[in-house]
Amino acid sequence: MFPLIKILRAFRKQIFPFRFIYSDNYWADLGEHVFPVVKYKLIYEALLRRGAKKENFLSPQLAGKEDLLLVHTPKYLKKLETGDLSHSEILSLELPYSPELLKFAFLFVGGTVLTAEKALEDGLAVHIGGGFHHAFPDHGEGFCVLNDVAVSLEKMKKEGKVEKVMVVDCDLHQGNGNAFIFSKRDYAFTFSIHQMDNYPAQKPSSSVDVGLWTGDGDEKYLSKLRSNFPRLYQDFKPDLIFYLAGADPYEKDQLGGLRLTIEGLRERDRIVIEEARKLRIPVAILFAGGYATHVNDTVSIHLNTVKVAQNIQRKYS
Repeated sequence: MFPLIKILRAFRKQIFPFRFIYSDNYWADLGEHVFPVVKYKLIYEALLRRGAKKENFLSPQLAGKEDLLLVHTPKYLKKLETGDLSHSEILSLELPYSPELLKFAFLFVGGTVLTAEKALEDGLAVHIGGGFHHAFPDHGEGFCVLNDVAVSLEKMKKEGKVEKVMVVDCDLHQGNGNAFIFSKRDYAFTFSIHQMDNYPAQKPSSSVDVGLWTGDGDEKYLSKLRSNFPRLYQDFKPDLIFYLAGADPYEKDQLGGLRLTIEGLRERDRIVIEEARKLRIPVAILFAGGYATHVNDTVSIHLNTVKVAQNIQRKYS
């Protein structure tokens, strides 16, 4: 009996040779909003249909205030806790504030922290969520209440688990929060490839910014990516990579215009993940944005990222 259980567990691990981070509480009622909160549950259910078992998933805890203070100001956290946000702060956030939204944000930070920890253990981990790269220390922007990437990076650094970390941001929108937070921290390298004629209007400099324009498509995008990787990995030699695998460069995204195809996005994932794993650099994958006209397209793009990660991790683990 016991050998059979071990065989079954080994088989399940072979199907998904890494852990997923997910919570049934990845939900907040945003009303009629372009942000497809339902995508997290849909991805989870699709993974179960594809052979994932409950034991492949880990549930995060709410981020602790001590961790949040590694990045965010006490004044901002107090405002969030009391709901004392100004009209302009809520407009900047572009989300309807509620206690439910705050719990949603705290939980995602906890999820990205756990994803980083498991990536360091196993070489790769996937967060069905995360990547809220527009949040600044003292305010939120662009659907991002708290900066889960920055908090997680700082926590890994503080605990001595890493010396240097790279953020590879392939969301359609420039990661202005991360660029600002890490602009003077030499242990963090931020790479962002994004649409220039799109949000945010003000784009603080990342370590490397690659700006593209409406309609540039697969060929230009992938050429720019290949010209930077694996070279940047080899030069900076990070101990961990946060990969923001946004689905919003997609050609049918409501908020974007880069016009990448499904196949182009799959190749993007392969370049970023495989070049890292070839060098034995752990990768924490975060799903970031995605606002396709049909939510199932967004879900499919994220599932393709998982499939690419599966194949690569089997090869290099």
